[in-house]
Amino acid sequence: MPQLSKDSPLLAIDLGGTKIATGIVSQQGEIVSQEYVPTLPEEGPDAVISRMLLSIDSVVKKTDLPRSTFSRIAIAAAGAIDSDRGIVTHSPNLPGWEQVRLRQMIEEATGLQTLLINDASAAALGEHWRGIGKGVDDLIYITVSTGIGGGIILGGKLYTGASGSAGEIGHMTIDVDGPHCSCGNTGCLEVMASGRAIARKAQQLITEGARSAIVELVEGTTENVTAKVVAEAAQNGDAVASRIILEAATYLGAGMVNLVNIFNPDMIIVGGGMSKMGDMLLGPARQVVAERAFQLPAQRVRIVPSRLGDSAALLGAVAFALGLA
Repeated sequence: MPQLSKDSPLLAIDLGGTKIATGIVSQQGEIVSQEYVPTLPEEGPDAVISRMLLSIDSVVKKTDLPRSTFSRIAIAAAGAIDSDRGIVTHSPNLPGWEQVRLRQMIEEATGLQTLLINDASAAALGEHWRGIGKGVDDLIYITVSTGIGGGIILGGKLYTGASGSAGEIGHMTIDVDGPHCSCGNTGCLEVMASGRAIARKAQQLITEGARSAIVELVEGTTENVTAKVVAEAAQNGDAVASRIILEAATYLGAGMVNLVNIFNPDMIIVGGGMSKMGDMLLGPARQVVAERAFQLPAQRVRIVPSRLGDSAALLGAVAFALGLA
């Protein structure tokens, strides 16, 4: 790997199923410049990678820094990642991404050394490096958004497992007879408690005749129902929306019980778009952990929202590129 000057910033990309965040980040964790563009994954890997490259050009042009300033690109990507080979092996939220040699493609297009890590593992690193998990040696990060992912820090180091794919928290089985998940399994945490799951449940209940303010918020178009809309209705006291959020929070808590009993972490950090629901989501989840996890680890763990928010994966990708994992 090329030598990195101590003052040289890094280019960082967070590739998700909905948006691509691109930033210039200092080695001290300061985001110098940042922008977002839609992923549009339905257009396929080549189109998404083209948008990534255009976004790199755009974010660099916003600064006075010459392209030669940068020697590395750090990428956090959704899905099962082979970091050693720089391959996205499979990504449920990026259709068509099977064995995509993302690192090689970015390196060939930019001429810059590129490193690749799973986005949720990167977010765990980011929170451990510069967020609410700083100084916490044993923590688990859960991103609850369109899907659900996770990252694990044990003994102050990122735990990636034997093949580098540890942390797929969203695909632990919660209900063996549950709905089919995009990963091919049934009853995964993701299909029970994610933003997509909340929207699907709301659409189902409305179609079955449930009366809810959700219908007014989407002007009668159920296809426009999202977790954000359901949360808004719940915050305004809608009973149907409140019940849907409580159900998802209960399933999320059940997933946390498994994590608490297995890993005995000091902290569980919840990030992603749904973490913005705050105690409406985390309150019931904490209650499930208190009631169902083993008493000693349940008393120890702190379940908290992310401090870095949407920046967690960008900063974690940089931490990974700096060898801080």
